[in-house]
Amino acid sequence: MGAVKKSDARLRRKKRVRKKIRGLSDMPRLCVFRSARHIYAQIIDDTSGRTLIATSSLSKDFGDKITGKGGNKEGAKLVGADMAQKAIKIGIKKVVFDRNGFLYHGRVKALSEAARENGLVF
Repeated sequence: MGAVKKSDARLRRKKRVRKKIRGLSDMPRLCVFRSARHIYAQIIDDTSGRTLIATSSLSKDFGDKITGKGGNKEGAKLVGADMAQKAIKIGIKKVVFDRNGFLYHGRVKALSEAARENGLVF
């Protein structure tokens, strides 16, 4: 047996976390995905299987606010703040946080803290 790949370890963590987390209509799931260059977030209602809100560092809303490619902590903070503002606008205040198997530090942590500071509760 060889060493476990990073991607395989993340997928194992993802499965373990998703067994416990469900996004309901009154408390949907805030799912975060990060790639090498960008960060993405979406609010999902698992009962209907619909994405209610989605935003990313690729969004044209940010324009020149993000320095570089958006795959940094500053970009993650902007995405988290934007997600919280959009969620509150449609009446979502409480969410369940799904870190999608990523470790809770760096960009994932910056996104979640920015969402909390802008009014989301999780």
